[in-house]
Amino acid sequence: MYHINWYFRILLVLCCGYAWWKGGGPERSAATIYFASVVLTHLARDASGTWWSSVEAGVFAVDVAALCGLLAVALFAERFWLLWLTAFHLLGTTGHVVKMADPSLIRWGYAFIIAVWSYPILALIVFGTWSHQRRLARFGADRSWSSFSARSDRIPAVGRTA
Repeated sequence: MYHINWYFRILLVLCCGYAWWKGGGPERSAATIYFASVVLTHLARDASGTWWSSVEAGVFAVDVAALCGLLAVALFAERFWLLWLTAFHLLGTTGHVVKMADPSLIRWGYAFIIAVWSYPILALIVFGTWSHQRRLARFGADRSWSSFSARSDRIPAVGRTA
């Protein structure tokens, strides 16, 4: 029987909802990528119910895609917490590689390696959004993207003079 972790799902919606409501571009981007990865992981799971006994290619592909997306946001955003979030997701994704290297790894050990990072990731999304709100209140503005990014706040609009 499939067990649904309602506690995590409620936290996921609350944390990502907070980021979508109060966050800047990087917070919203990270929350969207992470939320989509959770939904797509659920859809990519093997229907037979033999989860965690072997690496599922679809789940691994979702984790790698989410890792690439989070890394891109972390590289272009002016947010240090995104580096931590990406590192936590990398640790979870590495769990798949560990299972590939040692197929005898017990199911619950494999599940733990992948899932344990989910809660710190949600905490970081909330922390990042809270920090963004704090900077807005303190300084009146909070630059979202790095100056080398095409989405940078430093690039003047077309037709405007600096």
